[in-house]
Amino acid sequence: MKNYIWIITIFMISFTVQSQDIFGKWKTVDDETGANKSIVEIYEKEGKVFGKVIEILEPFDKHTLCKDCTGEKKDQPILNMVIINDLEKHGDQYKNGTIFDAENGKEYKCKLMLDKATGKLQVRGYIAFFYLTQYWIRHN
Repeated sequence: MKNYIWIITIFMISFTVQSQDIFGKWKTVDDETGANKSIVEIYEKEGKVFGKVIEILEPFDKHTLCKDCTGEKKDQPILNMVIINDLEKHGDQYKNGTIFDAENGKEYKCKLMLDKATGKLQVRGYIAFFYLTQYWIRHN
């Protein structure tokens, strides 16, 4: 019986620790329609945080190319595109990096923070004092 309790305790602790950081897979949501759009994987590489589109949920969008992009992203598939770059941890936030909006081909400064009350990822893209905040949902 003690072993059973220990196994449950360890499982609960590992689940709680995993759900309290930003790393993993997140479902993005359309601001206007509320529809699920894609799955973005947030990961760490060489001390910086990145996010990559690993799945597109709308069937007709799976092979969409980045038409409004410039530079090396021009006409590249959005699937597998790295859209979050070079964020650094500062307390509870990850910032000093960028997020790329493939719908309009623009890059913005970015800040990520886990909303501990809801478990959602707060994703903020901004230019100067103007910003847009989205809330992404953890995807298992």
